[in-house]
Amino acid sequence: MSEAADPCGSEVTMRDVQLLISKKDEIEAQIKALYDLLQDQKGVGMDEPLVDREGYPRADVDIYQVRTARHNIICLQNDHKAIMKEIEESLHRLHAREKEKREKDEAEAQAEALQSHQALPTAFAKVDVVTPGSPASMSGLQVGDEIISFGTVNTSNFQSLQNIAEVVQHSEGKPLSVSVVRNGKLVSFALTPLRWSGKGLLGCNIIPLKR
Repeated sequence: MSEAADPCGSEVTMRDVQLLISKKDEIEAQIKALYDLLQDQKGVGMDEPLVDREGYPRADVDIYQVRTARHNIICLQNDHKAIMKEIEESLHRLHAREKEKREKDEAEAQAEALQSHQALPTAFAKVDVVTPGSPASMSGLQVGDEIISFGTVNTSNFQSLQNIAEVVQHSEGKPLSVSVVRNGKLVSFALTPLRWSGKGLLGCNIIPLKR
């Protein structure tokens, strides 16, 4: 009947569905035109008798035209029923494929996030204050950074903030390797403790994270 889409095929696109809907609209327009024709023939419709009371063909209507119109309406109604089923099946296949793709994308995103989370070491402290112009600020340290290593201090040997204080005191003027988790990503940089116009050698405040 219609060559717009093959519901049994491997792929159905939205373009295929649009073509089927256009074909459906065309069929409906043809059916309406034929019903209008029957209405013009004394409103005989699909069931009005085409013979008079005496059994003779009616002279007030075009018998051939009415019979042809009725036949064509029946054929078109069958075509309409078939194409509606085809549209339904095509939409089902299209939505099923889109759902499958969406679920696959979500699963891949979750797997990637899980893998990224698992790949990052556990942080032991967090930066809650960074003073502008301080050594910490100049190194790139930012509020919200979660520290996973600060010089020789890391998750496995961290006990208290005193560990960081001792490293800083013994590293004045020497660059320390610092690694943090920022927005779910690992960021590493060098931080050099220095005397500056503010308090301490860093110019930031670090708080321990509960473990």
